[in-house]
Amino acid sequence: MQLLTVRDYLEMSLGAANIVSNAVTARPNLTICLPTGRTPKGMYRELVRRRRVEGLSFFDVIFFNLDEYVGLAPEHTQSFRSYLRRELFDHINVGPANIYPPDENYEDTIRNKGGVDLLISGIGANGHIAFNEPGSILESRTRIVDLAQSTLDGMRANFTPEELPRQAITIGLATIMEARRVLLLASGKAKAQILARALTEPINSEVPASVLQGHPDTTVIADEAALEVFH
Repeated sequence: MQLLTVRDYLEMSLGAANIVSNAVTARPNLTICLPTGRTPKGMYRELVRRRRVEGLSFFDVIFFNLDEYVGLAPEHTQSFRSYLRRELFDHINVGPANIYPPDENYEDTIRNKGGVDLLISGIGANGHIAFNEPGSILESRTRIVDLAQSTLDGMRANFTPEELPRQAITIGLATIMEARRVLLLASGKAKAQILARALTEPINSEVPASVLQGHPDTTVIADEAALEVFH
């Protein structure tokens, strides 16, 4: 595992965009698995800028989504499909046929596309990666999961009580571990305690992100606030 320490969120975003840009340039038909949430927004803004200003092409890239809420219409503004269209896909040269949201056949789809070359994830406040909540078995595959109470509490501001999703479909920890390269992003002091646990505790199911310690090619980009426990 390689740990890259950067000054702040902007440097984290630029560093992540550099890794993605270099990977796409080296292999135009790259397969990438993408996250949602606040953490990757800066990375997406920079990739959109590079497409617009520098001509970075995504025409042959295959995109997979890490996860998606269950029971939420794809066009709902809070769906992860809407998020990725809004933040990235609507602003780059990618066609719908190259974008795959998770479904019951996801494992087969990933295998048929040659596997995931680069998987990008944030880390949840409870240590989840994708929606592999605490207690997820290390051998888990794409499946529907019940969202942890701490996850639901963080979602409430974005939903009415009636539409608050209680489940999600997510790729599994075993699926993540099969990606050829993993990029984990962390920013802000709210992630400091859980990131420290993920990086230093023995691999355990209560901190799902700890599984990445066993991955042969994981890069963690974290800003100083997210690493304050180590200072």
